Amino acid sequence: MTFGEALNKCKQGAHISREGWNGRDQYVEIASDIEYTNFQGERKKATHLDVGSHCLVFVNPNRGIQMGWLASQSDMLADDWVVL
Repeated sequence: MTFGEALNKCKQGAHISREGWNGRDQYVEIASDIEYTNFQGERKKATHLDVGSHCLVFVNPNRGIQMGWLASQSDMLADDWVVL
């Protein structure tokens, strides 16, 4: 499936991945209710009036979670996206 089709599935709650990715069991999902701690130790809730409080997250079970994942041009043009 195309990236656009996969992204629509992701917006519905699915985990999406590419068949061409090297790592096993890695995927992208949407995160919400995002919070973080700044260097002063203050807890902050990530919200924005225009873009909301959601982002794409890349999950690799062996390496962790990358918040704010951005698709590369090859990811956006690929037709090997799948729903897990």
